[in-house]
Amino acid sequence: MTAKRKNNPIIVGRPVLIVVDIQKGGLSEDDTCGIASMPGMIPNMQRARGVIDAARANGVPIIFLQEVHRPSGVDFGRELDGDEDEHLVEGWESTEIAADVVGLRPDDYVIQKRRYSGFIGTDLPILLRGLKAETLILVGGLTNVCIHYTFADGHQSDYHCRVVEDCVGGSDLAAHQAALTAMEYLQHGARRSAVEMIAAFGEHGRGALPLQASA
Repeated sequence: MTAKRKNNPIIVGRPVLIVVDIQKGGLSEDDTCGIASMPGMIPNMQRARGVIDAARANGVPIIFLQEVHRPSGVDFGRELDGDEDEHLVEGWESTEIAADVVGLRPDDYVIQKRRYSGFIGTDLPILLRGLKAETLILVGGLTNVCIHYTFADGHQSDYHCRVVEDCVGGSDLAAHQAALTAMEYLQHGARRSAVEMIAAFGEHGRGALPLQASA
């Protein structure tokens, strides 16, 4: 059985852009963050800046997520049981948000997290309620880990969720594609390009109706 495609809008109600873990280590060619990444990861993270700038220009709130672990390792949980080595520890330069890449400002919303999902053990739900968010747009990494789990928790919290597929990157290409497929399964029209999202922010900023998904 082939599911009938739903024609879901890009933006429903009030959007919020969530920038997930674009940190210095993930933008280093020598892999200083302790996590593998797919080819093309760095250009995808750099491309996210256009989406961030479009959000700012059109009054869309932006939340920056930053994965951080205590030096004792007490909050790693089961993260080191699989492919990942010790990573994103407090005090490491690689753990810092890549402020110059994402255009981070002193008054931006920044939420540190100890788990993959931005919803686990953080005040993200409180902030989203305060912002009256209805649609969450995700950029950053990793597609198959922090993006996917934050998307899934947003979905289960009844948000409309979108992922900008050329502004995210996974641990490898196969995992990246599988995660995008899984997110599209949950919400049709979830996968969007940077060009589409920038245009949608422009329409939102002008007070126009949300753009519709292609048939």
